Amino acid sequence: MSCGSLRHLTGHDYAIVSATLVAATGDQPEHCRVYGVIAPEIRFGVHLPTGWNGRFYMHGNGGYAGNGPSDPGTLVTSMRAVAHGFAAATTDTGHDSRVQPLATFAHDNLAKEIDYAFRAVHLTAVTAKVVIAAYYGAFHTHAYWDGCSTGGRQGLMSAQRFPDDFDGILAGAPVLDFTNTQIAYVWMNQALARTPLSEAKVAMVGEAVYGRCDRADGLEDGLIDDPRRCDFDPARDLPRCDRDPGDACFTVGEIETLQAIYDGPVSRGAPLFPGQPVGAEAGSGWYPWIVTPRGQTLGMSFSEMFFRYLAFTPDEPAFDWRTFDFDTDPDRVTVREMLDATDPDLSAFHAIGGKMITYFGWADAALNPLMGVSYYENVQATLGPQTTSEFYRLFMVPGMFHCRGGLGTDRFDALTPLINWVEGDTAPDRIAAARVEDGDVTRTRPLCPYPQVATYTGSGSIDDASNFVCAVP
Repeated sequence: MSCGSLRHLTGHDYAIVSATLVAATGDQPEHCRVYGVIAPEIRFGVHLPTGWNGRFYMHGNGGYAGNGPSDPGTLVTSMRAVAHGFAAATTDTGHDSRVQPLATFAHDNLAKEIDYAFRAVHLTAVTAKVVIAAYYGAFHTHAYWDGCSTGGRQGLMSAQRFPDDFDGILAGAPVLDFTNTQIAYVWMNQALARTPLSEAKVAMVGEAVYGRCDRADGLEDGLIDDPRRCDFDPARDLPRCDRDPGDACFTVGEIETLQAIYDGPVSRGAPLFPGQPVGAEAGSGWYPWIVTPRGQTLGMSFSEMFFRYLAFTPDEPAFDWRTFDFDTDPDRVTVREMLDATDPDLSAFHAIGGKMITYFGWADAALNPLMGVSYYENVQATLGPQTTSEFYRLFMVPGMFHCRGGLGTDRFDALTPLINWVEGDTAPDRIAAARVEDGDVTRTRPLCPYPQVATYTGSGSIDDASNFVCAVP
């Protein structure tokens, strides 16, 4: 079918709004650019390169989504995939963030909540495959998902609810426990409201954390391989202010705030969600998610929108995070089953031959990396460690912030190892990663499948990946 003829595919469920053949320019090859709408308001885009490699690639969203398929940032990712020969698709998940920013789209609108939670990604994948088959006169050979943060959650949701949609799923820093992540933000902000922390104080905490725990993994390299092995205690390891607060010491209130952040929310006397791991305090990793010198933290902005527009029934009174009751209010959230991607039973995805890689930065202050570890271990407990290793691997990245950035090696290609696993049955035993500063590669390290970590062989540069092996600590 010619590019323009794809408009004939319009039917009851979806409409092809435009189908345009785009000429090759620079790094962008010739391709057919298709935009459409799935009922009621799910905008999608499909980009079909003339030199197709037979694969289908779909990229996820960030935050509360709403980014249209023709938005410049979205197009950059799509064109990168097209340049490599993939037929690429994206969706806005059913709302326009320019008109309905953050979670305002969900106000008294169950249909848009469902579209955002899982329906839009699934139907876009199904529809894109129809468009691909019509255009090329052939079905795709393999389908791949790639996304971080919300995109990571979308990938896990696809594996759990729609295991046939993708053969390979790459899910970075997935906000899989969406509900408790928002509750944790409220917990931290209530603590900070009692006693705030300045940027200078957080930097001091970072120095103390790394001073105590950098060598815990046997190598002094400015990284903490696993913050769970760090025994930092703010009450013990920070200088105390006996009387007046000062820049070089911590008051009782400041230490209590830190302890609340590290302990995590408690409900009815029991832990509700993991506390923030140590390691992101240095390098301004807590900014703007946990602390900020200006206005509201980004974490609290996301959380407040969640509780105002998504979490409760529409007839709830106006939400005030200051009065949130951790013993009773978590049970009133109505969207957990719809929105949270926590189901550890991936047997259906495994049965169809699917493969999945997830990754998380150990110094992620936006989304707690421990929920990624917990989910992987829950899958292992459900399906067994051996079965899980046959199709699912988790890679933890020391020092990395949210999706990228931080103190560690944050530049890596996990999609190619996923493709090799899906199409060549070669499981990824390590992924090459690099740290880039001012355009230069200053360190390389292997990323290792959890629970293995990169272990120094004892000789050679600690900035050279060839001097490290993956081993269980």
